[in-house]
Amino acid sequence: MSRLDRCYNIADMREIARRRLPKGVFEYLDRGAEDEVALADNREAFKRLKLRTRFLVDLSERDMGTELLGARSELPMAIAPTGIAGLTWYEGELELAKAAAAQGIPFTLATGSVTSMEKIADVAGGRLWFQLYMWKEEELSYEMVGRARDAGFEALVVTIDGALGNNREYNKRNGFTIPFTISPRSVTDMALHPEWLLGVMARYITTTGMPRHENYPAKYAQRVTTGTGKERPMRHTAMTWTDIDRMREFWPGKLIIKGILREEDAVLAVEHGADGVVVSNHGGRALDAAAPTIDVLPEVVRAVGNKTTVILDSGIRRGSDMVKALALGADAVLTGRATLYGTSVAGQAGAEKAISILKTEFEKTMAYVGCRRVSEVTSDIFAKPVTLGYAPRAEAAE
Repeated sequence: MSRLDRCYNIADMREIARRRLPKGVFEYLDRGAEDEVALADNREAFKRLKLRTRFLVDLSERDMGTELLGARSELPMAIAPTGIAGLTWYEGELELAKAAAAQGIPFTLATGSVTSMEKIADVAGGRLWFQLYMWKEEELSYEMVGRARDAGFEALVVTIDGALGNNREYNKRNGFTIPFTISPRSVTDMALHPEWLLGVMARYITTTGMPRHENYPAKYAQRVTTGTGKERPMRHTAMTWTDIDRMREFWPGKLIIKGILREEDAVLAVEHGADGVVVSNHGGRALDAAAPTIDVLPEVVRAVGNKTTVILDSGIRRGSDMVKALALGADAVLTGRATLYGTSVAGQAGAEKAISILKTEFEKTMAYVGCRRVSEVTSDIFAKPVTLGYAPRAEAAE
């Protein structure tokens, strides 16, 4: 039995990823900011929501797919942007993108990925979204977005919650930062994980060389190690809604704003041309005092749910979490860590299995609450009344 065969849930994949990856790499993808309160709260908020079962419903015909931003997705789910994928597996972003395409869901490529957007489009195909951090040198941001447009990416995901960076002390303790600095501690960490060292880093070095930020403009397309060039791009700390207006004029496809935690920001996003908003606290990796996204979701849906696509991010580990998000008004969810664990275990095969696990759990939970399709999921599945402040899905559709 292979190790992938021994993975029955996302937690199993996480444990194998923890053993396979160097500590620095694993904790970079797995942990949160500061005291990791937001990371824990995201999960606890989902756990607090209990469901009521409903039986004696004809379940012979079921459809777990949905229309998402104008096209069908086989699940109400998309892959979140995760810049570490290419260091968990050789060409990990490409493996993850191929898995998403095979499973019929969108894939979001992160700004800081080490596989070029052109290669992702040519090899993986499927529904592709590109995530952007706006830089102080705005013309370089537009250069990247222009490449995504020309490569055929259908949506641009502008992340707005990272202007001043983050505070993740464990990265510093592990000596794992971007740019990655070679030190006795990091060398020892890698040497203690020979499968990763040979299968990932050695493979890069003997083929394409040390991984680089392939989607950065030439000025910043440096190796992930410090290398010879130390100049790094600076985030756009003066970014305002005017920048969103300009990007809306430049970008011809779907525009998604990621990092919304207030209903007034959701309203502004719609007013400034967003086709979708992502309710996100960056997976607990940014502000450690941030509210759990599932708690904020109802007010965002109340404000803009009938005007734009609302996507829930942060904390998805089970298919039941997806059902709860739909019941609170989300159109879909983003998954980041869950599919990264799968990629870390077995590349494309591991990512596909992670998606399949979530899909199976989602379908079973849907059946338990008496729903055969996404459109049937409403807030009446909760064991206790939930204050929504918006029309339930069935009423809103009328």
